[in-house]
Amino acid sequence: MQLPSPALAARLANIEPFHAMEIVKAADALERAGRDLVYLALGEPDFAAPEPVQRAALAAMQAGATRYTAALGLPELREAISGFYARCYGLDIAPERIAVTAGASGALLLACLATLDPGSEVLMSDPGYPCNRNFVAAVDAVPRALPCGPEQRFQLEARQIATHWTARTRAALIASPSNPTGTSVLPDELAAIAREVRARGGHLIVDEIYHALSYDLADPVTGFARSALALGDDIVTVNSFSKFFGMTGWRLGWLVLPPGLVRAVEKLAQNLFICASTVSQRAALACFGDDAMATFLARRDEFRRRRDFLLPALRELDLGVPVTPDGAFYIYADIHRHAPDSDAFALRMLERAGVVLVPGKDFGRAGTRDFVRFSYATGFERIELAVERMARELRG
Repeated sequence: MQLPSPALAARLANIEPFHAMEIVKAADALERAGRDLVYLALGEPDFAAPEPVQRAALAAMQAGATRYTAALGLPELREAISGFYARCYGLDIAPERIAVTAGASGALLLACLATLDPGSEVLMSDPGYPCNRNFVAAVDAVPRALPCGPEQRFQLEARQIATHWTARTRAALIASPSNPTGTSVLPDELAAIAREVRARGGHLIVDEIYHALSYDLADPVTGFARSALALGDDIVTVNSFSKFFGMTGWRLGWLVLPPGLVRAVEKLAQNLFICASTVSQRAALACFGDDAMATFLARRDEFRRRRDFLLPALRELDLGVPVTPDGAFYIYADIHRHAPDSDAFALRMLERAGVVLVPGKDFGRAGTRDFVRFSYATGFERIELAVERMARELRG
């Protein structure tokens, strides 16, 4: 007699899979059959951690500096991150407000656990990064993704906060620049959003993991765009060593917290993670040296070069890009002139052009069937090849 299977947690019903994995599975099958594919799907820089970071990791291992750190991170790394804000943003962020985490994913999970109760609501944009919705759902809170069209840069606006905030709303979660659109909330709008959230006693959580990869909004003096942290010490920001610093697999991120949230996050981190990877933390200290920072800035220039090639190339192929992406390494393009929906377009590009893309439905429901995400986090020559292949297919 077969025994019944134990029940799964009910919250799993509110967490959706990555639909893009179906495209990836099909791509893997084609590659195994010998097909050359150009991946414009992955949200991962093609640059590895630079040599100073790798040397620092090796030195830590050879010295045996691999034991647990404090739950909030190495004091010297928290101080280095504070110095990064002072040097690149002109902000005075106390190291005591910084929590080093197991990636931006760990940071978002800790932020949600510290600020949300079961059933409380979080306002966010549609389209948006699906994992952000799923972090909210994972703590039994409710993500309310509001439609955000190109006329508002695919980003939440202050008027939506005022209109949709209810007695159950606890927070607004914004990503700037955004995955999948590469667009940022403009400074005046972000300030207005902060005022609306503050007036309602809520939390404003800003995902800034792509913030150092800002091209068009960067201050000409500092070279960096304005952080949400400039708006007050009551704002929670999430950041990462994965994107600008190129340390994706090292799984290291950080939070900047209001003073009143630091102890809550510390308690959660102690119990859930103990600490972020000690080797990764030791390695990350080298990110803030002059040689490593020069490398990161040169890579940012290369990402901008790729964007400035790919963006007009897509428009010439009659793929609409209604909002010029100002940061990250994504372009969100309208494909409705070429296919009935983004799934069909992505499959066509995969099978007939050998180009791997992410269909829009992973990112929400507001018009996403007409959009695909292009990632230019791959080599320039491969991007040129992808454009050539798509041009042959789309122009017949």
